[in-house]
Amino acid sequence: MNRPLLGINFFAGDVTAGFGPYLAIYLLAQLHWSPQSIGFALALGSIVTVLAQTPAGALIDWTSAKRLLMVACVSAVGLAALMLVFSDAKYAIYSAQATMGVALAFLGPLIAAITLGVVGRRAFTRQTSANQAWNHAGNVVAAAIAAGLALAGYVDGVFVLISVMCIGMIFCTLMIKPSDIDHEAARGGVAEDDLGEERPSGFATILGNRTLIVFGASIVLFHCANASMLPLVSQKVASGGDTKSGIAFTSACIISAQFIMIGMAILCGKTADSWGRKPLFLMAFAILPVRAILYTMTDNSVALVAIQSLDGVANGIFAVLFILIVSDVTKGTGRFNIAQGALATLVGIGASASNLIAEEIVQFASYDLAFYFLAGVSILGAIIFATLMPETAAHKQPAAESS
Repeated sequence: MNRPLLGINFFAGDVTAGFGPYLAIYLLAQLHWSPQSIGFALALGSIVTVLAQTPAGALIDWTSAKRLLMVACVSAVGLAALMLVFSDAKYAIYSAQATMGVALAFLGPLIAAITLGVVGRRAFTRQTSANQAWNHAGNVVAAAIAAGLALAGYVDGVFVLISVMCIGMIFCTLMIKPSDIDHEAARGGVAEDDLGEERPSGFATILGNRTLIVFGASIVLFHCANASMLPLVSQKVASGGDTKSGIAFTSACIISAQFIMIGMAILCGKTADSWGRKPLFLMAFAILPVRAILYTMTDNSVALVAIQSLDGVANGIFAVLFILIVSDVTKGTGRFNIAQGALATLVGIGASASNLIAEEIVQFASYDLAFYFLAGVSILGAIIFATLMPETAAHKQPAAESS
């Protein structure tokens, strides 16, 4: 295993998670924003990510300065987090979310590209699963520290923590030598023209691929169903106005889920090639409606933490399988990162819609109705994926690939 890559992913556990549920609690209990306003603030980061994602992927494919780009984006996240510490003005919060949105458009694809460029395709599944396990471990450590800071009275300490994690991520990035990265491999290799000369395939090849279109529709619905669940349940608990308890509860939810995500990352590393991608991804989909319905059946904090642990199954599988499926389908095209960017744009669309719609439902109806809506979306996504998505693991594909 490449140790700097593991270190990057450990610190990225807190950095790439964004402000998310912590910001939702801070805005609700500390600044007394309405659910509708909170929904817009949370969606803003996702919307900016959507706009930046595809050009980000194209730039990552093109540039050989991937380390420098990583450092710049991580630095932007750290500064955005500190902005929330020093100001609670709306313009500062919106600016921080927008800055975070742009940076996150780059960070996920950058980590995957650098991983592929450093370890190559043969070791990619193993390194990716290890990366995700360390990523979840970093989330556990960060969430535990955040809970301690909140209970000690430092309710905005979680944002300072993100900045500290950014420093660790930058240090690990600089441990990778520029010569360690094969930039051709990092963009998925190269395609050959009719004369056998190497050239990258056009973006039209990605857009014209039926498998990527179906996968894109599936992940929009996956994130539309999943993205707002933790912020909603965190707000539900913090609705009494106790910011410290709300942050501590959210940290407990994150920790319970992240432990399971570590196990899921290891499971995917061991089985994604032998079982195939599709059954594992369907397992992730199956958890979402169960979790949404269970949220409506109790207000007990301990029970809600236990239910949130199920998120570890869904997101633990998604984090690994998303990268592997994109790598499968774009093999030899030279457009691994631009495909990641295009599909991550759809992730952002799903997440934005989830936060906007769910918070509107809460504003005008109830938390329970919002969870029922999310359960319905997840079932629709599972049906589309099960009926239309082909298996992409190389040894399980039919002789003629769908495109």
